[in-house]
This record gives sequence, C-alpha cells and structure tokens, in this order.
Amino acid sequence: MTGKWNYKGIIPALTLPLKSDLTIDEQELRRLSQWLTTFKGMAALMTNGHTGEVFSLTWEERAEVTRIVADEVKGKLPVISAVSAEGISEAIEQAQMQKKAGATGLDIMPPHHWLRFGMRSEHVIDYFDAIGKATGLDLAVHVYPSWTRASYSCETLAGLAKLPSVKLFKVGTREMNKYARDIQAIREAAPDKAVLTCHDEYLLASMVQGVDGGLLGFASFIPELILELTDAVHAGDLKRAMAVQERINPLKDIVYGMGEPTGDAHARMKLAMVMAGRLKSAAVRPPTRQPDESTRQKIAKALKSVGMLQKEAA
Repeated sequence: MTGKWNYKGIIPALTLPLKSDLTIDEQELRRLSQWLTTFKGMAALMTNGHTGEVFSLTWEERAEVTRIVADEVKGKLPVISAVSAEGISEAIEQAQMQKKAGATGLDIMPPHHWLRFGMRSEHVIDYFDAIGKATGLDLAVHVYPSWTRASYSCETLAGLAKLPSVKLFKVGTREMNKYARDIQAIREAAPDKAVLTCHDEYLLASMVQGVDGGLLGFASFIPELILELTDAVHAGDLKRAMAVQERINPLKDIVYGMGEPTGDAHARMKLAMVMAGRLKSAAVRPPTRQPDESTRQKIAKALKSVGMLQKEAA
C-alpha cells in the first residue's frame, strides 16, 4: 500500500478509549475509528500519538491499538502509528511490530535523549533513513516545538523531505516565524510532500500558512468543525474560516487553555468527548489525572455554549 496515499487532508490522532480497569476498550476504539472514517476529507487515522497516551502503553499495547484500528477500517484509510524509541535498533523493532499489526505508515517521534542532549542533522537523517529502509512504510516527520532541543533546523527538514520514505510532515514548531520558514524549506526541497499543522490550540493561524491540512488530536473530538475550517481556508473564504474558528474557540480554550497539548489537556478532551456523547469513558492512565469538579463545570459550560452538551458529568 506504500505510495498509494497522499496524506493531504485531516488526520485525527486518535484518543484511546479505556475501560474502568484502564485496559484498552476495543469496542469503543472500533466505534471511534469507524465514526471518523465517515467524514469526507480524512486522509488517514493515527494511533499511539500523544493524544493516544502513547507513553503509558507497552509496546505490545501499542501494536494492539494499531491492530484494532487497522482491522476496523479495513483499508478505507491508511493507519499511521507513532514510533517512540531511543535508538535505531529499538525504533526498527517497534516499527516492525506496528507494520505486522497493520500500520501502513509511521509517525517518527524524536528520541527522548535528543530532547535532553540535542542532535546533529546527520543523526536525524540516518534515523529516518534506517527506519524507512527497514520497514518500507511511509514515514511522517513529527516536528517538535522550536523551544525543545529536538527541534529540527530548516536544513534538517529539507534533508528529510528528500528521503523517499518520508511522505508527510506533522509540523508543530509553535513559533510562527520559524513555522513559516520550516514550511518553506520543506516545500522548496520536495513540493509533493504533505505538510500538516499540528497546532491544535491555534488552528486558523497555522492553517493559513499554506499547509495541506492537519494531523491533530483535536480532530478525534470535533472532526466536523476542523474539516469545515480546512475547507474554508482552502477555498480562500476567510470570513467563513473565522466564523468556524469562533465556534471552535470555546472548546479549544477549555481543552488547551493558553498552552499547548499536554497530558492534562488530553484528559480534559476525553471528558469533553464524554459530555458531548462521543466517548463512553473519560478514564486516563496515571500519572495523568481526570479533571477536577471545577474543570468539569467549565467543560460543561463550553460545550453548552456551542450546543454540544449532552450530559453534565461522566
């Protein structure tokens, strides 16, 4: 299936439904996956992202999540799974598990030690090239914020864009001047590669930079609004786009506040999905905690303001 997909559109990074005992809720995961495939404009589904609580999952659980989603969508959309590893051998082993589980693409997160110690451009190129050659799968470059030591330079992004295995970029630079330069560097190196925003917390501002769509945890929650916003931006209809963003803002504010996506934000989003009737349980794995009562009330108020509140609490 490699090479079949162009990834231009919206890709939800799936939230992970859990049972009360914190095991994977397969039935709910299947239902959520199937529901998301019904929206026109979806380019893929992504498992095991930060929204999917990847760091709380074992390797076997990550593969099981991918297996469930891939089995449910049955080729209607490609399934991308995130790989979070420390070295090339570990990354390849993890990637092969995801391939066996049914992944058609891989989102490659920077190794954690790059966040602590930094890295050179050749480290990054070698890492991606090795995973791509070992698996034969399409790769997504997961671009971390500019303030981290794992932030890729424009030159590194251009080098990655030239790799045959790299098909898309999940650009989360979160510093708008560098974000614009990052997009330009990718476009100049490989105009055919998909460039997607992952700025859930300021969608419109990042979408009008000429990207092809978004790879967003928020799209697990409000796919219809994000697809409508994307359509308006691509049509050049700024007034309509601003109106859609206004409808998104109360939900964006209660989930992300003034910051970026975090474990707490993902917990707030799960609870909002429950209150909107889009998920059965708001359970999260520790050390992340469920929102307190004050936050629950604020979520209910935000949902009510946009006509999405179905029940006050979970």
